[in-house]
Amino acid sequence: MTRVNDTGNEDSTETPEPETFESLNPAEVQHPWLRYVALGDSFTEGIGDPDPENPQSHRGWADRAAQELANGTKNFAYANLAVRGKLIENIRDEQLARALELKPDLITLCAGGNDVIRPGSDPDETARILDTMVQMLSTTGATIVLFNGPDVRDTPVMGSIRGKVAIFNENVRTIAKRHDAVVADMWSLRELTAKEMWDEDRLHFSPLGHHTIARMVLDTLNVTHQLSAVDPQPLSERTWREARVDDAIWARHHLFPWVIRRLRRRSSGDGITAKRPDFGPLFEGSMPPGGTPAEPGQD
Repeated sequence: MTRVNDTGNEDSTETPEPETFESLNPAEVQHPWLRYVALGDSFTEGIGDPDPENPQSHRGWADRAAQELANGTKNFAYANLAVRGKLIENIRDEQLARALELKPDLITLCAGGNDVIRPGSDPDETARILDTMVQMLSTTGATIVLFNGPDVRDTPVMGSIRGKVAIFNENVRTIAKRHDAVVADMWSLRELTAKEMWDEDRLHFSPLGHHTIARMVLDTLNVTHQLSAVDPQPLSERTWREARVDDAIWARHHLFPWVIRRLRRRSSGDGITAKRPDFGPLFEGSMPPGGTPAEPGQD
C-alpha cells in the first residue's frame, strides 16, 4: 500500500503495528498538514455513523481521521464539503470551487460511487470527470488522497456491480499516478467484507466501518494515530425464515425509497448543505468506534 512521508510525498515506509498506536501520546503525532478539506458524497459526509450528541448530524471516517490529525497539531483546521446523494458532476459543480477557495494543503476526494452503482452508468466516463477534478485540485499543491471502491463481491445488493467497481478502481489508480495523488485502497481493506462493517441499509458503512476506514486513511498517509483495530462482534445465526423477514424489512425501509427517488429524479441530498463548509477547529480526544444505525434510505 502506498504511503506518504512527513513531507507529503509518496513513500513505501511501512506503518507501525496497531498496538504501537495505543501507547502514543497525541502530542507526539506529527505531519505536515494544517488545512484539510474533504469532498464527496454520503461516504465522506459520514452517513451510517450518526453523531450521538447531534442526531441530525453524522461523524464518519473523515471526521475521525481529522480528529487524529488535529491531535498534537496546533492550528489544524478541517472543512467537510460532502453531501449525501451527490453524483460526480454535482460534486464537481458544487464543491470544487469552494475547495479551491479554501487553499487546503490536504485534500481527500471520494467521488463517483453513486454513479457507478447506477444501472447503465459508464465507469470510464465517471473516471474522466474525476480526472479533470483532480487536475484542478492539484493546482493547490496539496497532498490529494483518492479512494477506490471496496470489493463488493459478498456484499448484499452491490455484489452484482463488482466488475464495474474494478474498472473504476483501475482508472482511479491511473489518475492518481498521473497527478501524483495517493490512493486510499478500499479494495484491499479486507475487514470491510464483514457484515458488521456495513450499516443496516446495506449501502453505507456502520460506525465500525467508518472507524476502520479512518485507520486505513491515516496509515496510508503514514500518520501515527490513536485508532486501534477493533474486531467486529460475530452476528447471531439466523434461520432462513428470519433472513427473509430481514430482507423484506430492508426492502421496505431502504430499497423502495431509493428506487422511488431514482424514478422521481430526486436525491437524498436535496436541500442538504455541507456540515462543515468552512475551516473550523476540532473536538477533543479520539472518537469511539461505536454508534447507532443510519436513517432509512439515505444515499
